[in-house]
Amino acid sequence: MNWFKEFKDIRTMAAKFADTTVAPLAAQIDREGKIPSTIISALAENGFLGIYVPEEYGGAGMDYRSYSIIVEEISRACASTGVLVSAHCSLATWPIINFGTEEQKRQYLPKMASGEMIGCFCLSEPGAGSDAGALSTFAEDKGDYYEISGTKNWITNGKEAGVAIVLAKTKKTPDHKGISAFIVETKTPGFKISKLEDKLGIRGSSTAQIFLDKVKVPKKNLLGQMEKGFRVALATLDGGRIGIAAQALGIGEAAFRYAKSYSKERVQFGKPICELQAIQFILADMSTKVNAARLLILNASQRKDDGEDYGKEAATAKLFASEAAMWITTKAIQVCGGNGYTKEYPVERYFRDAKITEIYEGTSEVQRLVVAAHELKS
Repeated sequence: MNWFKEFKDIRTMAAKFADTTVAPLAAQIDREGKIPSTIISALAENGFLGIYVPEEYGGAGMDYRSYSIIVEEISRACASTGVLVSAHCSLATWPIINFGTEEQKRQYLPKMASGEMIGCFCLSEPGAGSDAGALSTFAEDKGDYYEISGTKNWITNGKEAGVAIVLAKTKKTPDHKGISAFIVETKTPGFKISKLEDKLGIRGSSTAQIFLDKVKVPKKNLLGQMEKGFRVALATLDGGRIGIAAQALGIGEAAFRYAKSYSKERVQFGKPICELQAIQFILADMSTKVNAARLLILNASQRKDDGEDYGKEAATAKLFASEAAMWITTKAIQVCGGNGYTKEYPVERYFRDAKITEIYEGTSEVQRLVVAAHELKS
């Protein structure tokens, strides 16, 4: 089930961490709606919060394929913990690595890799979800600094974050052309959590609404070029989609493993239900979808590592893996029958966790639009 032999050690390490450190607390994390600080510290100690941060900035210096494997394995144990890693790495550290100045990299990346600062990405707003160009948060030029005001919705890691990538208009335009990106420290006066969402799944992951009230941001914290923030956002989301695809794959893999194990132990009509052809067909389809998703994620990750265009491949992987996870978790409940519908068994959690992967970092409908746009160009 490993992608390539050279990644076997990485998968083994990540799987061991997931099974021994994360999985035993997964039900508690879901029940209490909080990831323990001990797990966040352990993630940092194992290099999982700075997976592809260059070593010169205190990171592990690994590639995106390694990142995808690690997110998959952690998500297999606990989807909430998996998305904390994914959002921190792909949505917060990656744009600083790729668009940040040397000063910004040295100031923030070591703290983010060590876990001193968890990162979040502030793009969505009450009136700007899939239509990101419609955001209304505004950064007013005050001479020595910018003053940002607005509201951001659905911010993963919002509660834990010490640093945020904030997208705001610096020029009032009806489209995305006036958007700029900023690095904002969450302890800055005026940066407030207005509420935490009570969600169906990934309940241990904090999802916050953020209110920015005249937040002063130094001009040196402009990320990338002025009014080129939409480019930062799109590039970041392309990579983020690979992470969510890996999260979905981890959830699907967990549900598949549990359904397979359960079918071997559950006896009906005098034999294990895995001997029933109807169950075998479900397990075969689960296995096929898991392996297909893994290969699509590998393809997107490798193209990213090789410096090739990967937007279509990332959207394809995210679309397929998320819908596969939803299908697999639904069927896992079916295999487990009434037991699968209870909280005593983990498949109902997998089902609840899987749904969000079809929504955030671009809905399935948006992914189809992205794939179609790429195809129609050729």
